[in-house]
Amino acid sequence: MVAGRPAGRSGPTAVVTPGLMDRMALPFQRRSLASRRGALPGWPRVLYATALLAGLVPIWVSVDLPLVDMPQHLHLISVLHRLEDPSTLYPDLYAARRTLTPYLGYYYPVHLLSWVVPLEAANRLFLSAYVLGMPLSLAFLLRCFGRQTWPSLLGLPLAYGDSFGWGFINFVAALPLTFVTLGLFLRAIEGPAEPRPRVAAWMGLTLVAVLILHVQAFGFLAFALPWMLFTSRGLQAGAGWRRWLLDRRAALLGVTPGVLLFLIWLAMRPSEAPANIEPGAPWKAWGATFSSGNMRFASAEAQLVALPRRLMGLLRDGSDAQLLWGVIALLLLANVAPRVPGLRSTGAAPLPGARRRRLAAWGLAVLAFALYFLTPFDIHGLVYYLSPRFAHIAGPLLILAAVPQLSPRGQQLGLVGAALLVAVMGGVLGRGFVACDRESVPIRELAPLAGPKPLVMGLIHDRGSEVMRLPVHLHAAATVARLTGGAPNFSFASTPHSPLRYRVAPPPTFPSEWRPQQFRFAHQGEAYDAFLLRGSSPGRVFGRRLGRQVEIVGQREGLWLLRRR
Repeated sequence: MVAGRPAGRSGPTAVVTPGLMDRMALPFQRRSLASRRGALPGWPRVLYATALLAGLVPIWVSVDLPLVDMPQHLHLISVLHRLEDPSTLYPDLYAARRTLTPYLGYYYPVHLLSWVVPLEAANRLFLSAYVLGMPLSLAFLLRCFGRQTWPSLLGLPLAYGDSFGWGFINFVAALPLTFVTLGLFLRAIEGPAEPRPRVAAWMGLTLVAVLILHVQAFGFLAFALPWMLFTSRGLQAGAGWRRWLLDRRAALLGVTPGVLLFLIWLAMRPSEAPANIEPGAPWKAWGATFSSGNMRFASAEAQLVALPRRLMGLLRDGSDAQLLWGVIALLLLANVAPRVPGLRSTGAAPLPGARRRRLAAWGLAVLAFALYFLTPFDIHGLVYYLSPRFAHIAGPLLILAAVPQLSPRGQQLGLVGAALLVAVMGGVLGRGFVACDRESVPIRELAPLAGPKPLVMGLIHDRGSEVMRLPVHLHAAATVARLTGGAPNFSFASTPHSPLRYRVAPPPTFPSEWRPQQFRFAHQGEAYDAFLLRGSSPGRVFGRRLGRQVEIVGQREGLWLLRRR
């Protein structure tokens, strides 16, 4: 069995894992880890749990989370939650999209949870589940590969990677489910025969959940699951192709619902494709979808240089990025440890198939890195920032493959090192998030001055932050709109992946929120009630209209709120 060692064995290959993870990783055996001879004492489980809590600190210490797309997400979830509220602009402007969309897996859970707690708290609970899910799902996958689980804690710092900073919440939330799906798929093939249908059913549910969160994670599984299919070995290995198929029947049946749902979603896409092609236009197709003119690739050298920053590096001063080298150093030390007397794993034979499963784990990591280097950076009009996201799949899978088996003493030392890294990361990022939140205070203070139910034009010439590396103030107008029951000039409701759409024609705006210099009051300004300006002066933007058609109603630290008279 892949999940763990036979009850009669003991010795230095015992694993460090909390009780919850042990039950999670052994769904077919209700055995306590502590009951095994040679198991480590209880303090590593306490240390692991404490590190998990430390890893949540950045989520809870600031009022506004400094993620680029977060204001957009929170505004649309607020719309979904108050769609029939006449005190807002929502019922007049928005409607629910009654089709299968990838954002369902994020927007609806937070929407439902916000009936119990405030919206911001519901969102933080969802993000906390994601952050905790990264190390716990990696621990589950490690157990399914018959490996020690202490390295899973190194997956927690990687939860705060580049995609998290951009606010790609649907994608990052799909990652823990992706790792669980891989583990369940392996167990549906190599686990005991009796519970295989039940395991395959759970795997089918997690695969569907991955799809309704983000199709890119589902796309990775489209490559990874076949690799697992051919590198795994069933109970009757070597008994012919019919037995080979019978051993994998439950796993293949388990993926069927997800594949069918994906095909249904794919069949629905052409009706939502852009009707025209506009080369060079933002958010438009520049040619046929998969033509060379419509796809932009980054060079392998550029991808390699950017890789460390994408794995960890949200703060402008690079203090969190330095912790990545701590993760790498711990991985290297773990590979040196087996050569050190007292740290090498001795005294017990390796699990059957251990070498084959480690090769399979390396194959998953290589596959993720290949997609990172070889897929397009952008496919215009369809998906943007495509290849960089695969870094967040490749990083945890490298941890899965790279760490060798250690003695109990080696595991203890590795766990202590990983816990220290997570604790330092929580403090460093938490301090940065609090500092960046001070930059958002003026936005929250000015919001009430926009009036009730306003249409808000965001003119964010300076999107940057003194604390964060990414342009976290890009969607500041969406924060003003959410706090006042209004709507911003740019909204994800205009995209087909949103579960909300415009009920009427969206308000006129310039082609890209990244180019506020293209704003023309005569063409767009008359439709708006309020204007949020950052990084330029009102006189420069509005000229002679300032004081006649538009007036300043508030100013805070380089931020202006203006209303149309």
